Amino acid sequence: MRWTNDAHRHLGVLPPYPFYGGPPVAPAIGARATIGELLSDLDREGTERALVIPNYGVPDPAIAFSFNELCVEAASRNDRISAALWVSPRAEDADRTDDALKLASEEGVRALKLSFLLGGRASDPACRPQLDRIFATAREHDLVVHVHTSPGAASDIDEVGKLVDAYAGDVRLHLVHFGGGMSGHIKLVGGRFFDWIAAGKQVYTDLSWAIGFTPRWLVEEISRRGLGHDRVLFASDEPWGDHDGELAKLAAAAGDGELADLVFRGTFDVLYGPKEGT
Repeated sequence: MRWTNDAHRHLGVLPPYPFYGGPPVAPAIGARATIGELLSDLDREGTERALVIPNYGVPDPAIAFSFNELCVEAASRNDRISAALWVSPRAEDADRTDDALKLASEEGVRALKLSFLLGGRASDPACRPQLDRIFATAREHDLVVHVHTSPGAASDIDEVGKLVDAYAGDVRLHLVHFGGGMSGHIKLVGGRFFDWIAAGKQVYTDLSWAIGFTPRWLVEEISRRGLGHDRVLFASDEPWGDHDGELAKLAAAAGDGELADLVFRGTFDVLYGPKEGT
């Protein structure tokens, strides 16, 4: 495998937390606190370029926001790194999100990271002002909005799909984890993903965390339908994902031709690579 680009990995170390009523644990054992550690990982893996996102997962949005400047610093120090800024749809986080959006014009910033895991909902009217502000900033600065998906609750593809309908006509929207589970995968490959593309929606995705059959089925449908080949990216989701496993899974499905070139390199360059003139 040639050097690849990674469209989703995290920077920053989270404190232990008593998840699900158990003792405090820190499951993301590969988390990195420094830019040097991150670059060493990229070299070891054969990762040429990466979109680096503030680490999150414990139910304290302040921690995720605190890593924004570290990600911006990483992008400014090394052009192999592009940065995503953590933003929030919650009214309670409005001030922090405004501060984050002030960094949108910084060198190397290519995306805004949005997740409903720490609260909020696409269909909640209370979130609409923040969502409008986030997508307006993405539109102004030509940034991608990077959105977590997973089955059920506020991250379900039925719910997140409302963002596609409302905003993806003129803002590029990256649906992380391709629905995140069986229901999302079937809804997306079974038609919704391709319907959005055919309707002119600027929707992209990655297959991190995807269930085993999904990459093969998606590649088959891309070939059969003749669209979507330029909307899929490789992503490791390190340290929550497994780089080697994700790489092997997607490489087996994508093969070694034009589709693989786009999945592992080309589409990343379009979304997250250096902007023209820089």
